[in-house]
Amino acid sequence: MTTATTRTVIGNLCLGTAPDSWGVWFPEDDQQVPYTRFLDELAGAGYRWLELGPFGYLPTDPQRLAEEVGARGLQVSGGTTFGALHRPELWDEMAANTRRVAALTAAAGAHHLVYIPPMYRDEKTGEFTESPELTAEQWASFGRRASELGKILLEEYDVRLCLHPHADSHIQTQAEIERYLDESDARYANLCLDTGHVAYGRGDNAELIRRYAERIGYVHIKQMDPVILDQVHDENLSFGEAVKRGVCVEPPAGVPNPAEIVDELSRLDAEIFVIVEQDLYPCAPDVPLPIAVRTREYLNHCGLAGSNRPGARA
Repeated sequence: MTTATTRTVIGNLCLGTAPDSWGVWFPEDDQQVPYTRFLDELAGAGYRWLELGPFGYLPTDPQRLAEEVGARGLQVSGGTTFGALHRPELWDEMAANTRRVAALTAAAGAHHLVYIPPMYRDEKTGEFTESPELTAEQWASFGRRASELGKILLEEYDVRLCLHPHADSHIQTQAEIERYLDESDARYANLCLDTGHVAYGRGDNAELIRRYAERIGYVHIKQMDPVILDQVHDENLSFGEAVKRGVCVEPPAGVPNPAEIVDELSRLDAEIFVIVEQDLYPCAPDVPLPIAVRTREYLNHCGLAGSNRPGARA
């Protein structure tokens, strides 16, 4: 379907959204909306696919999750987890937690697990909790551990590991993203391209898509306010403080240009979920819904739509 302002729907891309767009960063937090309101509003905003978000926010019992999601006509695009691949002493605990999330993701019929490295600054206070630089020894093992974890997920759960670059993490800049990709096994360790976090780290989304097309397994689409990005770098702001200042903006107000990202992704020979994220924590309960509606409408005009393809996967 086309109109004067709407592109033909791009068939290889499938639009969804995530709890993050409703200000949800934690499994439990008194500043977050209940998960039932999130699901109700997500469906009401016109989305049909959702990412699970922090483990424990949505029900972790597979049957109950299926009931809550199915009752609203929704489907799950992927799961979300966190872990420190650069800290071998935490491997056993991290692997166990990741398996738990992978099992729920697979039970929900999804095949992607977004893996977010920990931030080296506290999410709420901005205090540094560890060095922002990895040692040579930590870098040497990072790719191997990502590959090992990805192999476990693929072979045991049919779930693909998609590592997510993140502000205030060790996978933030273009050089860090490329180092991860170059040192990991493409069969098992891929990339969740988060367009906003790449921009936050002064990276080039289009170049990453072109150079690492076969590694783009999943996408988070968001924008950053370039004025606040300058403040981040000039004032050494933490990501939490940047979010409070409104660094994440709804399209088309920031960078990168979503239409250009969609054009680049449309050229890839893969079916890819494109999940809306707008970091809003903390926010008033009535803030997210109208933003979610406007964002969906804008991205629909760019050619992004949420299809009903069961099991769509990259």
